[in-house]
Amino acid sequence: MAYNEKLTARIREALAHLPKVEEKRMFRGVTFMVNDKMCVTAGDNKIMCRIDPAMHEEVIKKKGCETVKMRGREYRGYVYVSEEGIKTKKDLNYWIQLALEFNKLAKSSKKKKK
Repeated sequence: MAYNEKLTARIREALAHLPKVEEKRMFRGVTFMVNDKMCVTAGDNKIMCRIDPAMHEEVIKKKGCETVKMRGREYRGYVYVSEEGIKTKKDLNYWIQLALEFNKLAKSSKKKKK
């Protein structure tokens, strides 16, 4: 994924109300970390969302959504959503809300300092 300023700004705006959001350059885009956990990534023409793996099969049926695949492996709980699936603010907010709901349950990969 390459970096899309307009898409990144849309996500930034949608997450602006949250107190602990950090932006990191990763996955060839900008990843939004919420509470030290990966939540949403803005790519060139799509976003990647970390969602509840239990909902995976249900949500990949939605317009513009597909399972994240890296190095030939499918990652349950990670989905790409193309521009087709995030045209409106309502569409984008749906995906961000799914990612935020799972973020509450997700484990942080951040190393604790001793």
